[in-house]
This record gives sequence, structure tokens and C-alpha cells, in this order.
Amino acid sequence: MAHKFEIYKDKAGEFRVRFKYNSEIMFASEGYSSKASAQNAIDSVRKNAPGAPVEDNS
Repeated sequence: MAHKFEIYKDKAGEFRVRFKYNSEIMFASEGYSSKASAQNAIDSVRKNAPGAPVEDNS
């Protein structure tokens, strides 16, 4: 699979989510105090963002 979500623990002990495509980090989340909260963030992106519009502020 060329893309994946990854949950990891940072140096401060918080759980974070990052999305990788071909091993390149495309985006990373804020820190969460629980692994369940990090998983909820993934579930939210999967559910709510497939048709998200692009806002060009350049």
C-alpha cells in the first residue's frame, strides 16, 4: 500500500497521527493524550474529508 495513517508516541508522551504516501509524511496531527483520541482523528478524516474542497489562499 502506497499510503497509510500512522499513530505514534512523541517525545512528550502524546499520541500523534501522521499520514504517509510512499514513505513521505504528507501531514501530521496535534498531540492527543490517548491513543483512542488519535484513532478518532483518523476516523474523522476518513468519514468527513473525502470530498473536501480545496481553498487556495495564495
